[in-house]
Amino acid sequence: MRWIKRLFLLLILLAIVTGAAGWWMYSRIVEPFRGYPGGEVFVDIPAGTGPIGIGDRLVAAGVVRDPLTFRAAVLLSGRARSLKAGEYRFDAPLHALDVIDKLARGDVYKRLLTFREGLTILEMAQVFEEKGFGKAAEFRKAAENAALIADLDPAARDLEGYLFPETYSLPRNTPASIVVEQMVAGFKGALTEEVRAAAKEQGLSIRELVTLASLVEKETGAGEERPLVAAVYRNRMKIHMGMQADPTVIYALQKAGQYHGNLSHENLQFDSPYNTYRYAGLPPGPIASPGLASLQAAAKPADVDYLYFVSKNDGTHVFASTLDEHNKNVFTWQVEFFRQRKRLR
Repeated sequence: MRWIKRLFLLLILLAIVTGAAGWWMYSRIVEPFRGYPGGEVFVDIPAGTGPIGIGDRLVAAGVVRDPLTFRAAVLLSGRARSLKAGEYRFDAPLHALDVIDKLARGDVYKRLLTFREGLTILEMAQVFEEKGFGKAAEFRKAAENAALIADLDPAARDLEGYLFPETYSLPRNTPASIVVEQMVAGFKGALTEEVRAAAKEQGLSIRELVTLASLVEKETGAGEERPLVAAVYRNRMKIHMGMQADPTVIYALQKAGQYHGNLSHENLQFDSPYNTYRYAGLPPGPIASPGLASLQAAAKPADVDYLYFVSKNDGTHVFASTLDEHNKNVFTWQVEFFRQRKRLR
């Protein structure tokens, strides 16, 4: 009987040791830990990495205390197959179960990439590179994928005008092709049935609508003026009058690598189908990416008979219906304005 008593004591001792070890491990799992210096650390989990490899990366980054703690936490959570790849940002002490929960949710770190209205593909590519998402050349290449817009504009040779200006929340290292796809999706979302119907009523194709909207976008940033600028160009189109829009000349020069920041009288003679001083009607395609307000203005121009407008040098314009009236406005706001300014210096 003595051996039974000893076995019983041994079992009790083993239970105590096992319980103590379990409690010790559990306490390590639920104890917040932070082993990295500085305010934050990023951990990249490549696709296909298993739980052991994920744990090794988290331990190396100082997010989890040690491999054993991570493996025990994974076992306890039952989410070994739910851990997702991506780049994760950690900026506070977390216990292992919280870390696992973050990876299981796929709460990957995202950065904001903002494209303002009125940018060309070349300018957007530069923003893409400057914000650290990749090379400008990669973006330009991705923007050549006209197939993304073929359902709306079969004549498009690239995505100029169809990359919607917006702030995008993207995981780090998002390839240019995915960014471009999201931007085209943003454009299609902005092109509502109401906008399409209004354009159709005017007899405008989607390409003509976006081209007109791009002129509006480049000519004014004042919201209340967009329908007026759109009306000027629509009125000119109806009487077969030249658009004579400076931004189209600038775009033509940019495409040829010949724009240096100033538009000269000689530039107005530059031979390009985009030069609306030389060729009547709208240019062959969009000259920039218009925002929602410009698309709406192009679809529903103001009901006015204006044919001209000139800058007031404060971001707004003065409009006119006749050439005489326009010439007076030009004298007031371009000649007299700068004379007066020169006197005050």
